[in-house]
Amino acid sequence: MDDESDNKCEECLKEDESVKPNFIMHGFKLCDSCKLAKTIFPV
Repeated sequence: MDDESDNKCEECLKEDESVKPNFIMHGFKLCDSCKLAKTIFPV
């Protein structure tokens, strides 16, 4: 995989530095804001 797609959030499709650490920790390619939204509203 290339580095450009590694930091792209699957929900909002924005580039963010938090995507790769969240993918390693949780298995989902989400930025911090989308991860927080999924935690509060898990639908």
